[in-house]
Amino acid sequence: MQTEHHEVAILGSGPAGLTAAIYAARARLDTIVFEGPQPGGQLTITTEVENFPGFEHGIQGPELMDILRRQAQRFGARCLYETITRVDFHQYPFLLWSDAGTLYSAEAVIIATGASARRLGVPGEAEYMGYGISACATCDGFFFRDQHVYVIGGGDTAMEEALFLTRFARQVTIIHRRREFRASKIMQERVRSHPKIDFLLDTVVEEFLGEQRNGVRRLTHIRVRNVVTGEQRILPVDGVFVAIGHQPNTELFRGFLQIDEQGYIVTQPRSTHTTLPGVFACGDVQDKVYRQAVTAAGSGCMAAIDAERWLEARRHSQGMVAQRRTEASD
Repeated sequence: MQTEHHEVAILGSGPAGLTAAIYAARARLDTIVFEGPQPGGQLTITTEVENFPGFEHGIQGPELMDILRRQAQRFGARCLYETITRVDFHQYPFLLWSDAGTLYSAEAVIIATGASARRLGVPGEAEYMGYGISACATCDGFFFRDQHVYVIGGGDTAMEEALFLTRFARQVTIIHRRREFRASKIMQERVRSHPKIDFLLDTVVEEFLGEQRNGVRRLTHIRVRNVVTGEQRILPVDGVFVAIGHQPNTELFRGFLQIDEQGYIVTQPRSTHTTLPGVFACGDVQDKVYRQAVTAAGSGCMAAIDAERWLEARRHSQGMVAQRRTEASD
């Protein structure tokens, strides 16, 4: 199989991957971006984005990602609607196989495959995601000012989302399938003492229901079931936040890189260097704390700069070795 070679290969096309592409391409590096199974990343399923700097009145998620893509392409980055399905980081240059049946090699790899919000997998969830259902209170809480919203989950993430939402919502109800929470005691105490938060325990959501008006979908109700009594109810909702965790998209890299117990790629402090020289990670694939579009973009910038400097240092080192060999042979 013939190999197509590039200096920098970027896996993923969310804010991290495309920002990395902008910086790498501007540095005159031969850059290729594999857009992956969800081109544009999680922002493509987000409607209004109001917290990305530079857009005073907000911007639609898909539009923002299209702007970033075109900006990267303007500087020479090549974007492919392909997904890397296999890698071999034991060889150098690094090898990557795509779902199009093409083998690629790269001198540096930037991993920006992101993380996927865990979902309930019940009817209506996919249909109303971004239309009343969210997986990020920091991103979307503002849109639910003075409304009654529900948070699904029982860990620290759910508690943090609920507390954050009290800044905007009139009332926040936490739905959890058990009576006990997995969250830390201090988080539970904060939530239980908050006057805006109440609970719907021993309960699961079985279906999301909504309507379509003037061509716009909107979540309006949820069907819930009490796991102890079996009783089912349909409740009116203004919004629902699914907070059962995120799953970093890192399975492809196990055996090559250090990955922590939660599945995130481990990077060196204050850098995007992974445990393997020449491979870098940015965005939600290594960020378990912030998970914002702007922080992902910032780490994409870091990854491109780290990769550029690493390549330059490697080439300088190789040049010095070659010079010494020449001098030794004269």
